[in-house]
Amino acid sequence: MDWKEYEAITRYIYETLGKEYGVKIEGYGHTCKIKGKSGNSHQIDVLTSHSDGIHTYKTAIECKYWAERVNKDIVSKVYDIVEDAQLNKGVIVSKLGFTQDAINQARIRNIGLIELREMQEKDWEGRPRIIAYKSEVHRPEVLHLFIEPAEPMDEQKPIPASPLDVQIILRSGEPMKLTDLLTEFHKELRSQQAWIRYSLTYLFQGGAIYYTKLNITHRIKAITLVGRLLILPGPKFFPVDEIWLIMKNLFEGTTHTMSRLGYIQKDQSQAP
Repeated sequence: MDWKEYEAITRYIYETLGKEYGVKIEGYGHTCKIKGKSGNSHQIDVLTSHSDGIHTYKTAIECKYWAERVNKDIVSKVYDIVEDAQLNKGVIVSKLGFTQDAINQARIRNIGLIELREMQEKDWEGRPRIIAYKSEVHRPEVLHLFIEPAEPMDEQKPIPASPLDVQIILRSGEPMKLTDLLTEFHKELRSQQAWIRYSLTYLFQGGAIYYTKLNITHRIKAITLVGRLLILPGPKFFPVDEIWLIMKNLFEGTTHTMSRLGYIQKDQSQAP
């Protein structure tokens, strides 16, 4: 996991758990910005809203995928953003938790504190590691990859390259691994009907394909992937999902776990 995936997972958790209460994701990532009464613009990692039918309440969520605990300075920063942007609440999500001064500061400033991290050995007591089994294997298979060029390409000289040696350069100039696109397409195939060919086109206007080992770049318009979902016989008890992350709300005292396939459940060891 990296910080981008950490933000995406945080968004997914709040979106999934919030559906029951009408919580919506108003914005997410580096493009999510809100202007405060000071005139300053603030970037919000995840911005949520919910309504009671009369008023709308907005929450700013700050994600910290750090190799250290969050201190009180970050709590003060989030509090200042909430006040300036006239939001209703701030929440900090941290990989390694919080210092005691951060906890003290957050308690009096109404800033929620969430510890979200991968499971550790100490967390497994009383919990099953595997939460789902199957007797068959669902395997996504990519059949074809088509590149729509934005400039002429020499079809007489195909470029040999492994997906590991190919990058997609986005319009912003940011690189993206081709393997990441294939992984995303694999996830999409898992939701499709088995054995049926399925195609999906990803638009990359202003982007390019870069072959890292050959140092060759071609401007492109889109990439189309074609594939299908295979169902193959598997062992009698084939584990398909396991607990991956644990999320603790420090002030509410609740704990949730999330599986690798995105299933979220409240800790069964807690009282209702």
